[in-house]
Amino acid sequence: MISVDEHRATVTELLGTRPAVELPLADCAGLVLAEDVRAQVSLPPFDNSAMDGYAVRSVDVAGATEDTPVELPVSEDIPAGRTDVPALLPGTVDRIMTGAPMPTGADSVVIVERTDGGTGKVRIFASAAPGAHIRRTGEDVAAGTVALTAGTVLGPAQLGLASAVGMDRLAVHAPPKVLVVSTGTELVLPPEPLSHGQIYESNSVMLVAALKALGARVESVRSVADDVERFRAAIEPRLADVDLVVTSGGVSAGAYEVVKDALTGAGVQFSKVAMQPGGPQGCGRWNGVPVVTLPGNPVSVLVSFEAFLRPALLASLGHTGVDRQHVRANLTESLESPKGKRQFRRGYYTHSEGQVTGVVGPRGGPGSHLLAAFTQANCLIVLPEDITGVAEGDEVDVLLL
Repeated sequence: MISVDEHRATVTELLGTRPAVELPLADCAGLVLAEDVRAQVSLPPFDNSAMDGYAVRSVDVAGATEDTPVELPVSEDIPAGRTDVPALLPGTVDRIMTGAPMPTGADSVVIVERTDGGTGKVRIFASAAPGAHIRRTGEDVAAGTVALTAGTVLGPAQLGLASAVGMDRLAVHAPPKVLVVSTGTELVLPPEPLSHGQIYESNSVMLVAALKALGARVESVRSVADDVERFRAAIEPRLADVDLVVTSGGVSAGAYEVVKDALTGAGVQFSKVAMQPGGPQGCGRWNGVPVVTLPGNPVSVLVSFEAFLRPALLASLGHTGVDRQHVRANLTESLESPKGKRQFRRGYYTHSEGQVTGVVGPRGGPGSHLLAAFTQANCLIVLPEDITGVAEGDEVDVLLL
C-alpha cells in the first residue's frame, strides 16, 4: 500500500509539463502563458485626452472662473482616431474627445462641463493645471517591457492587455487531448431501459465535465464491456491521437478487472493507495501514452480526480497554484475513519461573519456509491492516516471545492 502523496507525485511526474503552442488570443482563455510577453507598443501609445473637452495651453485659461470666463477661438476638432493633428496655436483651443491624441503645445484639458460647449468660440469657466486630464505615453506599460509574465493565467483582462500591446497570438501550454473510458458490462447509457443487474453509466459524464473545466479537450468511450480483447480493440487504435487516457473501473481485486488485466505488463502499474474512498489506483504508459486508471464507484472517481488528476493536470498546464483552498473547521458531529488510511468525507462548510473558525458537517456516509450526497457538498473533510475518530467540535482539515 502506498500513500496518497506518493501516488500524487507519480501521477504528476507521469503527466509532466505540456509543450508550448501558439494560439490566437480567442483560443487562449483560461490557459497559462508559456513565455513572457513584451509590449510591442507603449500603453497608451501617445499622449491622449482622458475626457471630452478642450485641449488648451494652461497659461491661456489661467484665472478663468464662473464669473470671469475666458473666451477663446476653437482651431480644430480632434476626435479619437485622428492621425493628422496640427500643433495648437497660442491663444486658441482644440475641441477634443476622450482617447484623441493631444496636439503639440497643449498641456492640459478643460472638461466640457466647465465650458459652454462652443464650436467656433468657447467660453471657459475654470482654469486648468498643467497635465490635467491627460493620459501620458507609457503610463500603463512602456514599449519593450514585460507586460505579462510566463505562468500567468489568461483571463479577460490579461487577453485584453495582450491585444492592447500588439499581440494577436500567444505561446501557451497546450491543452491535452484526453480520452475518458468507462468500463463495466453492467453499464447502460441513458435513456435505454435497465434490466435487473444493470446501472446507468455516469463516470464518464463526471470526468468529461471535470476535465473540460481545466481546459482539456475531451472525448469519451462509454460502457466498455469487461472483456480484455474488446477493451484493447476499442481503445488501442485511438492512442495515437490522444495525450492522456483516463479510465474508470476494472482496477480492483475481482475476477473481471478488465483494465488491470489488459494493461498489467503493458506499461501500467497498479497499486493500493492508503485512502478511503478510492484505494485501487494505477498509472503508467500504454504504447507511450500516459494512462491514469481510477476505481469504478462514482464517489471514488471524483475523490481520485481531486486528489491526483486535478493537481497533476494543472501542474502540466503551467499553473503554480494547483491545490484547492485548505481551511480548518469545527465538526458538527463525530466521525470515524479507518486506521492507516486518509479519509475524504463529503461535507458542507460554512463560515459566518465574526467566526474565527468555520464549521463543517458531513453529507452522507463514507460509502463510495453515495453520489447524491456529493451534490450537497461544497468541500471534502480530510482525516489523516493516523486518526481513527474525531469528536463533535474537533477541528479538522477541509478542502474547499
